[in-house]
Amino acid sequence: MPRVILLNKPYDVLCQFTDREGRRTLADFVPESGVYPAGRLDRDSEGLVVLTDDGRLQARISDPKHAMSKTYWVQVEGVPDSQALKALAEGVALKDGLTQPARVKVIDEPPALWPRDPPIRTRRHIPVTWLELTLSEGRNRQVRRMTAAVGHPTLRLIRYRVGSWTLDGLGPGERLCLDGS
Repeated sequence: MPRVILLNKPYDVLCQFTDREGRRTLADFVPESGVYPAGRLDRDSEGLVVLTDDGRLQARISDPKHAMSKTYWVQVEGVPDSQALKALAEGVALKDGLTQPARVKVIDEPPALWPRDPPIRTRRHIPVTWLELTLSEGRNRQVRRMTAAVGHPTLRLIRYRVGSWTLDGLGPGERLCLDGS
């Protein structure tokens, strides 16, 4: 039976197990050996990382040809209008081509959201909006590039769901072993 670990990766943690510069890595939160992240989250992103010792499962999660959907909670600067939301939903032209259609909706701030350390920057006269964005492809920094392309830079990015797994019940740095270990 493959080992599967769900981790709520905190902000400012590298999605790898070693770092020559001494920055925080997955090793600071996952003591189990022989598991590897199925996909990555940038250092400045938070949320669900699935780790496994099963190479086929890892490929099914991370390889874009399998189109496993992933849902993100995205705090953006400003208030996207219907045209910006439509562009996100239909596909955004980026330097590496048009993105695939995505599901997008404006949401309230997610319930029980933990504070980020350090806090995001705030500007008194510029509102922020939370979006729920579901993608089935995984380009480098795709969500951030998409929101910037429609005029609403990402301030905070949290991956909430990968396939059928979610962050529910996991605080920052907490992990859940699904194989009973």
